[in-house]
Amino acid sequence: MVRTATARASGIASASVTEPRPDWDDLRYFLEVARTQRVSAAAQRLGVDHTTVSRRVRALEQSLGTLLFDKSRNAGFALTHEGQQLLVYAEQMETTLQSACEQVAGLGQTLSGHVRIGSTEAFGTYFVTPVLSRFQREYPAIAFDVLPVPRFVSLSKREADLAITIERPQRGPYVCSKLCDYRLQLYATPGYLAQYGDVATFADLAGRRFISYVDELSFSNELRYLEDVVPGGNVVLRSTSVIAQYQAALQGEALAILPCFMAAQDARLVPLLVEDVVVTRSFWIYCHEDLRTLKRITVLWDYLRDAAQRNDALLQGKSGQLRLA
Repeated sequence: MVRTATARASGIASASVTEPRPDWDDLRYFLEVARTQRVSAAAQRLGVDHTTVSRRVRALEQSLGTLLFDKSRNAGFALTHEGQQLLVYAEQMETTLQSACEQVAGLGQTLSGHVRIGSTEAFGTYFVTPVLSRFQREYPAIAFDVLPVPRFVSLSKREADLAITIERPQRGPYVCSKLCDYRLQLYATPGYLAQYGDVATFADLAGRRFISYVDELSFSNELRYLEDVVPGGNVVLRSTSVIAQYQAALQGEALAILPCFMAAQDARLVPLLVEDVVVTRSFWIYCHEDLRTLKRITVLWDYLRDAAQRNDALLQGKSGQLRLA
């Protein structure tokens, strides 16, 4: 009987020794590689060298006794089936840890932390950034990364914590809400009108030169509005950047359809055919459902919604002034 009990105890001890005990720091490295699919990119985000990232990922794979990534020179680090399973739990752990830190640190009184916001290029530059600057007066302990880019930001890869985009996400574990509607109008400079003549009717658009997107490189069909307004228009300059289009329009050689929240703030541009050219789009705000419970995300979410409501006149082209809280 003594031998049996000893054997059982030995078996328990042996099992406990071989039980996987991954280090949380190793999981942090795993998360960044999973999101960026590149060791070098993960290293840059973590502020370490790439050999450290590789070593920590290998340590995690060894502790779990499984392969987490399929590695190739062209495709980078792609998650295996086991890696995809671990990613779900690791992200839950990350969010739980963030929530716990908020509670323990008593952030109900003083919000702090870091938030990365992805947005469309013009809205991120001409609306979100100035609004956030005012937000930081009230919450100076929150640091922000603002990503105003002419593409969709990937929340699944954690490129951002919160995203504002022109299309509602069709799938994914996200909390999503309509942020606002906004209007785009046809703009020209006074110098353009003096040189090439006024535009009082649609007929006056015949033969005019236009600025627009590179259609095949547009990240959304929502951006292809010039063809609807002026079918077959003579487009002489195309760009994937709406800010580049805005700068081109300021040169006074062509017309451009631009967001009112950007162009209406610039007295060098004049809206044309205001009652006839009506292009309306929407912005959607969304984040991963786990992050929505973080207080700093909740407060920022509500602040951005209030800012959009407060600036409805600017968004609709009825005002040229951005109203800050």
